[in-house]
Amino acid sequence: MTLDPSRQGDSITPAESFAALLRSRGLGPRWDLPAGSSRLDPPEGTTVLAFRYADGVVMAGDRRATSGNVIAHRRVQKVFAADQFSAVAIAGVAGIALELVKLFQTELEHYEKLEGRRLSLTGKANHLAAMVRGQLPMAFQGLVVIPLFCGYDEQDRVGRLYSYDVVGGSYEETDYATEGSGGRDARLFLRGTFTPDLTETAAIDLAVAALVAAAEEDTGTGGPDLRREIYPNVVTVSAAGFAEVPEDRVAAAARVALERAT
Repeated sequence: MTLDPSRQGDSITPAESFAALLRSRGLGPRWDLPAGSSRLDPPEGTTVLAFRYADGVVMAGDRRATSGNVIAHRRVQKVFAADQFSAVAIAGVAGIALELVKLFQTELEHYEKLEGRRLSLTGKANHLAAMVRGQLPMAFQGLVVIPLFCGYDEQDRVGRLYSYDVVGGSYEETDYATEGSGGRDARLFLRGTFTPDLTETAAIDLAVAALVAAAEEDTGTGGPDLRREIYPNVVTVSAAGFAEVPEDRVAAAARVALERAT
């Protein structure tokens, strides 16, 4: 289906929301918890980042999930396509975050099928903020999910990225954004290395290098593991749409970044 970007919507109304349709039939997603659930220690995703480059936005995440001070999983995917021209990355409680992403993807697809057009990039960012706000009761019990969102604005022909806070505040970032336990270290690395005119090749290399730098300082962040062949998830979003960077390309960037870090 060919969509006219000049006719993109700015929000999803209750009549257009897949989640609202489910709730009207008593089947909607619920973000409440049973008594005693505050004692849970579920796996948490750690570090994700995104930044603009000359042709769009690159987004990346490490693969580690932790449960307290224990490595719970080593191959968790944290970066996903939201739709053809946007991507979302997750940090926080892994199980809840994955369900949030699936519902967000479904909401965007449902809107597109109903309206025959894509939701505007701002509308997508605002709807994700509302979804984060909807799981606030769980956040008060320590089960926090905070995403990053990015996409290519077809109308303005520029990449954009958005960060969020725990209560659903949405903030458009001009250059880069990070989240998770290693987010501070990744941000410090990007502060000294980021430039807005990066080529796609340089942007991929920088994204991997920033995750390696975070892993050097933060035990919750999983750096590239050459022996096990575990590498970060890296994607780009440009005028060509969402694209996942091939693993062999990420592996090559990881080897260079690890050599420079030692």
